[in-house]
Amino acid sequence: MRNLSHAHKFVTSLVASLMLASAANATDIQAQAAAPAMLAKWTGPHGGVPDWRSVNVDEFPAAFAVAMNEQRAEIARITSDKAKPSFDNTIVALERSGQTMTRIYTYYNVHTSVLNVGKLPSIKRELAPKLAAFGDEINQNLPLFKRVETVYQAREKLKLTPEQLRLTWLTYTEFVRAGAKLDATQKKRVSEINQRLATLFSDFQQHLLDDEAKPYTLIESAAGLAGLPQDLQDAAARSAEARGQKGKWAVDNTRSSMEPFLSLANDRVLREKVWRTYYNRGNNDDASDNKKIITEILALRFERAQLLGYATHAHWRVEPEMAATPARAMALMEAVWKPAVAQVHTDVAAMQKIIDAEGGGFKLAPWDYRYYAEKLRKAQYDLDLNEVKPYLQMDKLREAMFWSATKLYGLSFVAAPNIATNHADVTAWEVRDAAGKHAGYWYFDPYARLGKSSGAWMNSYRNQQKLDHVLTPIVSNNSNFIPAAKGQAVLISWDDAVTMFHEFGHALHGLLSNVTYPTLSGANVARDFVEFPSQINERWLLTPEVLDKFALHYQTGKPIPHALVEKIVRAKTFNEGFTTVEYLSAAIIDMKFHLAGGAAINPVEFERDTLTAMGMPDEVVMRHRTTQFAHAFGSDGYSAGYYAYLWADSLTADAWEAFEQSAGGAWDKPTAARFVKEILSRGNSVDQTIAFRNFRGRDVDTAALMRHRGFAPALKRPVK
Repeated sequence: MRNLSHAHKFVTSLVASLMLASAANATDIQAQAAAPAMLAKWTGPHGGVPDWRSVNVDEFPAAFAVAMNEQRAEIARITSDKAKPSFDNTIVALERSGQTMTRIYTYYNVHTSVLNVGKLPSIKRELAPKLAAFGDEINQNLPLFKRVETVYQAREKLKLTPEQLRLTWLTYTEFVRAGAKLDATQKKRVSEINQRLATLFSDFQQHLLDDEAKPYTLIESAAGLAGLPQDLQDAAARSAEARGQKGKWAVDNTRSSMEPFLSLANDRVLREKVWRTYYNRGNNDDASDNKKIITEILALRFERAQLLGYATHAHWRVEPEMAATPARAMALMEAVWKPAVAQVHTDVAAMQKIIDAEGGGFKLAPWDYRYYAEKLRKAQYDLDLNEVKPYLQMDKLREAMFWSATKLYGLSFVAAPNIATNHADVTAWEVRDAAGKHAGYWYFDPYARLGKSSGAWMNSYRNQQKLDHVLTPIVSNNSNFIPAAKGQAVLISWDDAVTMFHEFGHALHGLLSNVTYPTLSGANVARDFVEFPSQINERWLLTPEVLDKFALHYQTGKPIPHALVEKIVRAKTFNEGFTTVEYLSAAIIDMKFHLAGGAAINPVEFERDTLTAMGMPDEVVMRHRTTQFAHAFGSDGYSAGYYAYLWADSLTADAWEAFEQSAGGAWDKPTAARFVKEILSRGNSVDQTIAFRNFRGRDVDTAALMRHRGFAPALKRPVK
């Protein structure tokens, strides 16, 4: 599972985001006499690019005020049109509205996710409820909804194209789900709830950022570094020096620092300290504590769901997804849970034998799991991932992603150093199609820094569309790698390499989109489908074509030995029990939180009691403990929807078998072309169940998921 921080961040259309997110009345924010420069239309070739130099954080409130007034005027023109509501004068007119708002949201979303420092946190908290109110102002606009409803009810008589029918259905459905049919009192309460939730989401995210930026584990003796490779020791030294502790070492409170330390550090006391610091984020009864926030979020979500006519927030949230009901999502999770837990118990027993043989004299604890898993991997497969890391240079893996996209889809990537970016770490690339024609831009923001959300994600700066003229997409991939010393290669873990390919899969989903309307573009699909293109892109990393060409030793330049690759392949399902339980426990807890009803919930007690009832192994903790679970409580995005990664992985496992069973194997051109035609280019222009059926020739075979995770026998491959 890849951690896509907040989701908000990576896949909603900006028009749809506006519907779900929010804004404020113009009377609340007074625009400055001189309009902020960032309101200007983007300039440059190919429809323009963001002008990051125009952004002044202090001007966000004024810029939003201008953009909101502009969109209000656009909506007023739609609702005052005397002509009978039609697809063009209502649905398309709505698609064209809010272009200035969309551009401002691009600047704002990027800054709040990667440069959330200085005045921005307080500005974000001020804007959050006001932006929510503006979204409701549009969603609850009765004259606007009536026009949309009129078109929707007449859609079969209007001779619309399939894509136009899909857009009409989606527009109408989103209005209804947002409360367009409620009475005035109900609408007012829904808007109040949305505004309060927006503030709570902002507070939750800021608390999490604070708990990642401020706490750290200080190592005062070199003995505490035993087991760590030199690049991690050097990074810890740089981190300590930056904190005024020169001559010592610091482990930052981020996943990118925590995971390698727990996997490699010999010092068990320090491992426990790093583990507790990380997994107690948001749960320290201090100014950054998130427990009360979670309780209030859950209560408000339940109340809103009831107002909207749903049994729970989970029912409301899952309805538009492929799963359609919480029961279907839970059925898939429960089917995988038992074999995953059984595998964890098997692995724990094997690791405990190693501890006992070493004379450890202790029972395996959560802070020991990763460390002894590496020893078990070595014992069972003769594989030490530390031997792999010198072959995993970040820049070479970026080249590998480009090469794969060229081989599969005909895309090429050309460095664009003259395009402005929002930070010195960020680089831009022009994307061209197989004919050499411009196809979009791709930005890469690889490094962790103060004010940047943890994890990895894709942002869409601009969605592909052909509404009035062709607009190519602009996307970015964002990671949190630890920078190397100047002039040295950035070496990353195998898991980080997989994550790079995962996020690039999201980018390809945006770049290869080929639809007319921006709301239907690229990755604006069902939440439990959107991870499918990204998860399948991970699979090409492990192919010999990629590893032979790009997994090169950072000192010698020699390719990774075939014997080492064979070990990786043999061990590819190793630790799958841990990985699945770590993720799936969080996904099940997320769903159960939102199925629990309206009673006040103590999140820590609920987490503990529910995990106990589920039979959660003592040696494993949720990938995102409740008080740091930004997917669920940093926005509505993945709330009651974290199961989506598993649902999408069932599609991925089955689709990958289509590649493997084809004449050309993983790089089969006809299969890749069909994947582009039926999946990557379609966006939300067709129902995702139909899109998968068109690609695979049938509905998904979920048995492929069990085979992929090593919980069922693998299929025999045809002899080529």
